[in-house]
Amino acid sequence: MNDEQLLRYSRQIMLPQVDIAGQEKLLDSRMLIIGAGGLGSPAAMYLATAGIGHLVIVDHDSVELSNLQRQLLHRDRDIGRNKAESARDTLTAVNPEITVTAIPARLSGGQLDAEAKAADVVLDCSDNFATRFEINRACVQQRTPLVSGAAVRFEGQLSVFDSRDRDSPCYRCLYEEGIEEDETCTDNGVLSPVVGIIGAMQALEALKLVLSTGTGLSGRLLLFDGLAHDWRTLNLARDPACPVCR
Repeated sequence: MNDEQLLRYSRQIMLPQVDIAGQEKLLDSRMLIIGAGGLGSPAAMYLATAGIGHLVIVDHDSVELSNLQRQLLHRDRDIGRNKAESARDTLTAVNPEITVTAIPARLSGGQLDAEAKAADVVLDCSDNFATRFEINRACVQQRTPLVSGAAVRFEGQLSVFDSRDRDSPCYRCLYEEGIEEDETCTDNGVLSPVVGIIGAMQALEALKLVLSTGTGLSGRLLLFDGLAHDWRTLNLARDPACPVCR
């Protein structure tokens, strides 16, 4: 690291769990963030400022006025632009030292597999079950840790699915395809700090995975109730009949 990097990241280098060696790990890492909306905005910003060397941002959607209440990567001037490209510009301005790649399209099949394989961590910041199941399959196949978040109304949830651990469940162990109905912010509303809280915690879990420090959320589901300010933790077991990770 050069002198400017030592100064930029000095407050986290001071942490014994990070130090110089940990910061170099962050600078050498690559993360895939799928979704540049309410969850992806705080997650990407914190990862960019923490010094993740290469962020790949995926989103096929365009910025709308109603997004600006919670999607902090975008501004009024970005309305009509692709979200991944808008996110790239914001993140590069926040930290010009890192590399940010924008993919303004849906990822699926071989392209999703390739991006999941190239990443050290994948963050699922999407808003629908179909996308989440597809991301989970790719991460299990490529043995890439997945940090999954969701938020709607005043509620949020967070978990880590790490297929490198034989005892870790995957997202499909938790939810059965074709059973759950999507609950989106478009249909149900959301208070903006709720997505901020969950997205920031996704960034925290992703950083812990790269640094190999702390107790992660693999095998646990964290549930947040913003109205009661209540946190609950559920233990998750791997489903021996899961069609994805068995």
